[in-house]
Amino acid sequence: MALTSHSEDLAHLEGINYLFGYPISHSMSPLLHQTIYDALNLRWTQQLFESKDMAKFLQLTRDPKFFGASVTMPHKVSIVSHLDALEPAATAVGACNTIFVRKDLKTGQRRLIGTNTDVVGIRDAFYQNVLNPKEVFQERPALVIGGGGAARSAVYALRNSMQVSKIYLVNRDDFEVDAVMAHCKANGFGQDLIHVRDLKQAESLEGPGAIVACVPDFPPVTEAEKTARSIFQCFIQKKHKGAILEMCYHPHPWTSIAEMSQRAGWQVILGTEAMIYQGLEQDRYWTGRQISDMPVEQVKKAIASKLSKSKL
Repeated sequence: MALTSHSEDLAHLEGINYLFGYPISHSMSPLLHQTIYDALNLRWTQQLFESKDMAKFLQLTRDPKFFGASVTMPHKVSIVSHLDALEPAATAVGACNTIFVRKDLKTGQRRLIGTNTDVVGIRDAFYQNVLNPKEVFQERPALVIGGGGAARSAVYALRNSMQVSKIYLVNRDDFEVDAVMAHCKANGFGQDLIHVRDLKQAESLEGPGAIVACVPDFPPVTEAEKTARSIFQCFIQKKHKGAILEMCYHPHPWTSIAEMSQRAGWQVILGTEAMIYQGLEQDRYWTGRQISDMPVEQVKKAIASKLSKSKL
């Protein structure tokens, strides 16, 4: 089926996309995208649609000015069944965070296509910040902390794009880890996954070179949470020091996990880096421009300025 980008029709016209999720009032996504649109002289905007109403959101996508959407929790999985097609990353991860519009050249019908740029955000957060990936994390084990959709995205990025040897999974909930492992294996990227269940097992394993932390910044309270934290601390104290991507950046990007990692000698990559690079990838789909043609440094400055003000 021959398709063309609907955003091409809006290049010189007013265009709109949405951030669809709940709650999202704290999101920096509109700032990120507006910085890009202004620099590219596009009369486009991203608006927050803070709602759980799927039907209302789908109605908004029928607006001729609509060219795409960012999708966040709790809709990343439920949106999939409402789309016309998915790109491989969204199919594999089982979640969509980006919708773009393509027009059927024969019928003129607008089709909603879903993809997952979270995996690109994770990949590029490492490759844009780690000077020597081969020495730091390639051909070494990696560690993913967490058990939700972000953990699946992390496994996909590590397995498909970062050349790691194996992937350790650590979480307070064993059932969630088992579900992540089952999903990854069923979708073709679950080889060499190891569920690390206790401190003794962690002590026996080779240290990781890349860590992706996908958990909120809360102190451990339950025994299961304390066990997961002790496993993490065991890994960062091992001889090899790599890079950790702390995906949590709200309400503050410098978390307790970031602090512990830095003290242990690890390079800390803030979660805003993954947010920025997944957003740039979204605009690659929407604008048809290459990321090299986008105001990357301007975006980083805008996000950093917003973060500095939020700390005041």
